[in-house]
Amino acid sequence: MKTKTIFGTKEWAGRNENLIKGCSHDCKYCYAKAMNIQHKHNTKDDWKNEIVNQNKLNKGFRKYDGKIMFPSSHDITPEHLNECMTFLYHILEAGNEVLIVTKTHLNCIKAICDYFNGYKSQILFRFTIGSSDSNVLIFWEPNAPDFEERLESLKYAFNNGFQTSVSCEPMLDDKIDDLINKVFPYVTETIWIGKPNKLRERLSMNGFKNDQATQNEAHRLFQLFSDEYILSLFNQYKSNSKIMWKDSIKKVLKII
Repeated sequence: MKTKTIFGTKEWAGRNENLIKGCSHDCKYCYAKAMNIQHKHNTKDDWKNEIVNQNKLNKGFRKYDGKIMFPSSHDITPEHLNECMTFLYHILEAGNEVLIVTKTHLNCIKAICDYFNGYKSQILFRFTIGSSDSNVLIFWEPNAPDFEERLESLKYAFNNGFQTSVSCEPMLDDKIDDLINKVFPYVTETIWIGKPNKLRERLSMNGFKNDQATQNEAHRLFQLFSDEYILSLFNQYKSNSKIMWKDSIKKVLKII
């Protein structure tokens, strides 16, 4: 019997939960923004206006098998930190294990770590960091924290005894060695590496079809992440048990 291929967020968790529609980080390549624009739930201009789903805020949870990923289509931002913490409390109080995935603000991580100190065995942080160059991050993720703040957030969670991991998906430059070297001492679990997915389609949908600077950078990424580069990266880290490969990499390696 052929084994079913698991990809996307299913590689990380069996269930996703979200509380907010939209995201003030307004990343250029955002898959959730593109999907909501495609289905006419949002426009390219109003996606950055976060709207809390009040019906879900006090939702009751039962205990589920496996991890729950929260959030998957928005980040945890200072604007709605309190609501996210209330929602997170309901998930954890039911006994669930939670994978918290976000481009992290230090004040948000401090608040979460301090408040949920008694739940640390149920929490795994996965901080999204696609480059160790803040200028690169600011270009692609204009309203998200810079690299230094994300690294400090990772250190804070690690130093407070939480399980930590990093998602380098999408990779936003070819200086992955520098990123891995800087985050590695503070990662208890894994570092996931992945190429940008459907970058041209998402940039077009998100309003950057005629933005020449963005299109030039997208073209540069396509050239950087050649099959030869991916194979070289894989060979460099294939014996490192903390480095994991997303399906965009596995397709190049032909191992899915």
